[in-house]
Amino acid sequence: MSLFGTNTGFGSGGTGVFGTTTTDSHNPMKDVEVTSPPDDSISCLAFSPPTMPGNFLIGGSWANDVRCWEVQDNGQTVPKAQQMHTGPVLDVCWSDDGSKVFTASCDKTAKMWDLNSNQTIQIAQHEGPIRTIHWIKAPNYSCVMTGSWDKTLKFWDTRSPNPMMSLQMPERCYCADVVYPMAVVATAERGLIVYQLENQPSEFRRIESPLKHQHRCVAIFKDKQSKPTGFALGSIEGRVAIHYINPPNPAKDNFTFKCHRSNGTNTATPQDIYAVNAISFHPVHGTLATVGSDGRFSFWDKDARTKLKTSEQLDQPITACCFNNNGNIFAYASSYDWSKGHEYYNPQKKNYIFLRNAAEELKPRNKK
Repeated sequence: MSLFGTNTGFGSGGTGVFGTTTTDSHNPMKDVEVTSPPDDSISCLAFSPPTMPGNFLIGGSWANDVRCWEVQDNGQTVPKAQQMHTGPVLDVCWSDDGSKVFTASCDKTAKMWDLNSNQTIQIAQHEGPIRTIHWIKAPNYSCVMTGSWDKTLKFWDTRSPNPMMSLQMPERCYCADVVYPMAVVATAERGLIVYQLENQPSEFRRIESPLKHQHRCVAIFKDKQSKPTGFALGSIEGRVAIHYINPPNPAKDNFTFKCHRSNGTNTATPQDIYAVNAISFHPVHGTLATVGSDGRFSFWDKDARTKLKTSEQLDQPITACCFNNNGNIFAYASSYDWSKGHEYYNPQKKNYIFLRNAAEELKPRNKK
């Protein structure tokens, strides 16, 4: 079987009475299913860094667990290990050498998971749930950055129980991203702060939000020289803003676009509008993926300002996504995100992580 190529037969849908193929609504794109997914909604996904041979996927969930799978070259997934928190896991990240995984939880702690020894130790403590966690590798220091609902951003050297630094934010941290030497944090009340990380972390600029609704996800993008130059910000109102830090022409270069909405713009029927749950940039092409509560993923070329592809609709929301380090694999998680309240929660419904071959579909428009 080629890497994430043809479906292996099971779950690919039979043939209907009139010769049309019936589709499987939980996996309409016929992507590879990861074995032994978590037992509750999946909050975050992260692939191992390029320094590691092979591909390992980490997923955190509302079942308080963090799982690690090996993704083999034939597309098969092998569960390797798992660790627990005492509250839902909201974010995960890898150290740059791939030896450790960092996990952030509603239990107000962050842990460091040493994959070689399969041991975890607590490395961070906040006064509220920890929403984001990122590894920072600078020439003169390395640390873990945690963003919390206690309105602080803290930096930990993993060896001391006290943070190296604690920065006050105007509001609760909702999402963040780091590409050295830049970090961006989006908070409640539509707050948006850019930090510079050289020498030591410090606030660089507060930005008026280009979006009118609650921030949900943010991802930094790079320029042709691989330097972080801006970010994509997603909101609960089916919209993404592309924002450059120092654009030549701000009014022209910065823009927003609608996504994860139904019924098009036909005014006769009201449009259903869904949250953008995650944004991920392709590590090679610089194109991006968005996933939403509408149960679809879409691929975009921000430079050509065009949509490259939208998936068929899954039967539940897509809550997280990520690319592997060479951009060949797109992982996305399908689980309920409580966007329609408890009456739409079905405990019998399983959660899934799917893997898709992303080598071709994310190539920019102009390079055909």
